[in-house]
Amino acid sequence: PGQAPAPAPVAAGRAAAVYHLMHLAATLSEAVGVADVTQRVADLVLPAAGAQALSLMTAEEGRLRIVGHRGWTDELIRRLDGVPLTSDDPAARCLAHGTPAFYAAFSELRRAHPSLIRLDDMAAWCFLPLLASGVPVGTLVLAYDRPHTFAPSERALLTSLAGLVAQALDRARLYDVNQSLAHTLQAGLLPHRLPRLDGLDVAARYLPAGRHAGIGGDLYDLIRLDDTTAAAAIGDVQGHNVRAATLMGQVRTAVHATAGAPPAEVLARTNRLLTDLDPGLFTSCLYVHLDLDRHRARLACAGHPPPVLRRPDGRAEVLRVPPNLLLGVDAAADYTCTHVDLPPGSVLVLYTDGLVEVPGTDLLDSVDALAARLVDAGDLDADGLADVLVDDARRSAHRSDDVAVLVLRTL
Repeated sequence: PGQAPAPAPVAAGRAAAVYHLMHLAATLSEAVGVADVTQRVADLVLPAAGAQALSLMTAEEGRLRIVGHRGWTDELIRRLDGVPLTSDDPAARCLAHGTPAFYAAFSELRRAHPSLIRLDDMAAWCFLPLLASGVPVGTLVLAYDRPHTFAPSERALLTSLAGLVAQALDRARLYDVNQSLAHTLQAGLLPHRLPRLDGLDVAARYLPAGRHAGIGGDLYDLIRLDDTTAAAAIGDVQGHNVRAATLMGQVRTAVHATAGAPPAEVLARTNRLLTDLDPGLFTSCLYVHLDLDRHRARLACAGHPPPVLRRPDGRAEVLRVPPNLLLGVDAAADYTCTHVDLPPGSVLVLYTDGLVEVPGTDLLDSVDALAARLVDAGDLDADGLADVLVDDARRSAHRSDDVAVLVLRTL
């Protein structure tokens, strides 16, 4: 009481209103996922509305869940989270009726909701239903620290802003669901545990691509053949979508089915299978047959980056394995086999190109740098070496490709 009404928001003018609508529309069109939408809404809607607090709610299983907020304490948000859609809460009633509600002062809010308990120190509120194609998505709540009169033009602007937010939030929720399903699919197709073999210390790392790149098709595997032999494989399916992840599973299955045959034959059979399937995607793959009793390995490559070998004396080199054709290009493609000695203390590193691809840097230079990191890492076990090798990729916020690494250390 006694407080002067807050000044009109920056968006009250017609030209400013159009600007804010266009800017919000352009910004939200680039948003990916609910968290991204929430951040952008808070950054843009608060100043556009001249408000001091904001909460963004989604309708989930009969309740309003707060997915983002600004200007309120986390403790208060926890108390407000999970309001039933059937309650008399203003956010729930707003969504149930599909109409915005504006309250210039707490006295107006109390008259509309007599049972409401005041939990914050705000002085005015607006509740905006988020409807996408007529379907309730959630509620956007804005609050002001002084009594606030909502002019008709401002109400129209806020309602338009809510429409943009609703569309973006609906897309974002669908994106998050699809990403979750795709990542679950990919995780299910990768090995949950690598087999143990006497004479071999092994570790694997998989890092999904940055959030804007989508699901990838990197694969790795270690297959126990008998007490002294094993097969290792690593590959990369072209593309970043569910098709790529599915094809990755088919490649892994094909390699499993033929593991134990000569490496060149394993790749040739897998290639014929993929060519028959005609998925429209190509796959790189490196297959290694390990003979731990004789301390030797046979390798065959299908367009995959070359492995790196660190010898027991600490020297490292990039193995110049003939690259051959990618899988799925030509059903009649031949693959050649390379032999390499792996005396105890050797470290063989298989990886996908996401580990070494650096914009503006030649790929071979990046692979040489990987070999240098392997040397500098010293005498760590396979787990420690794997962590060292993926450290730079793990810290990169702009990585656009998946990373898979398989470290094989002979004992």
